[in-house]
Amino acid sequence: MSMESVAWSSMHQMMTAQDEKRPFSRATLRRILGFAQPHRRRLVLFLVISVATAALAVATPVLAGRVVDAIVSGSDTGVVVRLALLIAVIAIVEAALGLYNRFLSSSIGEGLILDLRTAVFDHVQKMPVAFFTRTRTGALVSRLNNDVIGAQRAFSNTLSGVVANLVTLTLTLVVMLGISWQITLLSLLLLPVFVLPARRIGRRMAGMQREAANLNASMSTQMTERFSAPGATLVKLFGRPADESAQFELRARRVRDIGVRTAMTQSAFVTALTLVSALALALVYGLGGWFALAGTLDAGSVVSLALLLTRLYAPLTSLASARVDVMSALVSFERVFEVLDLPPLIAEPEHPRPLPDGPVAVEFDGVDFAYPSADKVSLASLEEVAGLDTRGGVQVLHDVSFRVEPGQMVALVGSSGAGKSTIAQLLPRLYDTDSGAVRLSGVDVRDLSAASIRQSVGMVTQDGHLFHESVRANLVLAKPGATDEELWEVLGRARLTDLVESLPEGLSTVVGERGYRLSGGERQRLTIARLLLAHPRVVILDEATAHLDSTSEAAVQAALAEALAGRTSVVIAHRLSTIRAADLILVVEDGRVVERGSHTELLAARGRYEELYRTQFADGDAEVQVPAR
Repeated sequence: MSMESVAWSSMHQMMTAQDEKRPFSRATLRRILGFAQPHRRRLVLFLVISVATAALAVATPVLAGRVVDAIVSGSDTGVVVRLALLIAVIAIVEAALGLYNRFLSSSIGEGLILDLRTAVFDHVQKMPVAFFTRTRTGALVSRLNNDVIGAQRAFSNTLSGVVANLVTLTLTLVVMLGISWQITLLSLLLLPVFVLPARRIGRRMAGMQREAANLNASMSTQMTERFSAPGATLVKLFGRPADESAQFELRARRVRDIGVRTAMTQSAFVTALTLVSALALALVYGLGGWFALAGTLDAGSVVSLALLLTRLYAPLTSLASARVDVMSALVSFERVFEVLDLPPLIAEPEHPRPLPDGPVAVEFDGVDFAYPSADKVSLASLEEVAGLDTRGGVQVLHDVSFRVEPGQMVALVGSSGAGKSTIAQLLPRLYDTDSGAVRLSGVDVRDLSAASIRQSVGMVTQDGHLFHESVRANLVLAKPGATDEELWEVLGRARLTDLVESLPEGLSTVVGERGYRLSGGERQRLTIARLLLAHPRVVILDEATAHLDSTSEAAVQAALAEALAGRTSVVIAHRLSTIRAADLILVVEDGRVVERGSHTELLAARGRYEELYRTQFADGDAEVQVPAR
């Protein structure tokens, strides 16, 4: 490796490493070893080959010196040829070992990335909904990308680099001291001129890199938000495109300026260190040549010392920044473990109970609930705040009790924020109650497996969320392996057959981010079709027609009639006519059930329900009702 290459490598390490001062955590190291355990055989082989490659790298300069000595002394040509062949063999072996070691390095590193990413992804899926409402998605994705890759470098780069550099440094020093201790010591005097500027300038450039990374992140955030369908619409309606462009250009211009400064600083640094390398080589050739002419040193030894010089400076420079590299990798591991150590609030029962076959009864028994505080469900680093709020959540539900018999419909009505959606979220166990119990056919949902709940309870929310995938992919979430015949059957029941047939690629048509290529009513009917495909025994409708016009609502209501037929259902609606046919209506206010009864009974009671009904339909009721069953 040339001195210029060493300079660039040193600069890169100094710029990318995080200069952390925290001490090593034994617990973190033990967990790291736990993740490395499945790769231990390849790790050992990787380190052995790294040592062998380092030894071969030192052997070549020594042999090159012997070639020169053989030529100068007029030895037999056979000696020169044998030495040249040996150098060639070493080069071939070194190249082969390098390629195999690269394979080991990549397989270990990529295997570790796979293990860490899978562990984090699986763990995050177990987190409660409150975790996702607080966490910045970009910060969480960064843990799965940047921090996982940073942790992987500890094995594929840092570990092997430290071992190989120690071996190379030791062998090089031994050989150089054996050839000429005077020249070796004088060569080491130039080391501070090489290392100290690298560390100082490296920190300065790391600061510029961090600023550029922050600016790029800001540009990325701006583009992500403005280029999404709702973001672009918002800018067109209320934003100022010229101001948006100016703001973006300001950040991009700053990144350009930093790029120019970085390039010039790098070039100046590398040029200076290349000059240092030339001076070092001049020292070796000058002093070595003087010794050679004086008869105290062979000409081949001078050549060997010159070739060994770069193999001395390279590991010394790398080891000078090894601590920073190790601490940087350790920090990445700790950031990954920070997510893995956040306990999910919803725990799977050790011995889940089966849910009885047949229609399901729903029961809320004295339920109290408060949303968990931030410190229980999130991390300050994921929210990008200084500290999490440790105060307990405000109680949302107070002693809520009701029962829905198998096949019946219960409707929840009340003011916005009264707790209706919270009741709906407790049923599929998106959260756990603080006290009381939620039961399905007499079995507490906390005693049921997550798979059992998913198979038994289906929910349609008001936003009708869809993934940026095909119609087919969005449907089969409910039933992997469903046939096209089954998909067309539920699409027909959801009044979507004509629409899907008219799409360019039918079931394979991509619906766009959040389904924005479809209208609101079409998105909602597609989520209902997904519910029908799942064939749950309990259906929850959380204001499924809240934002639809009358035409779309008519189609959705017809699809909902299919979804509700013969199933136990909990319906939340802001339009009271949609739940007139309910077997039981619960009026929820301030987290309490203040009234209950049928539509006729509640109107006769002239209470809160009658007030809601009169306020909403003062101008007449022209809405479509869910057909009686």
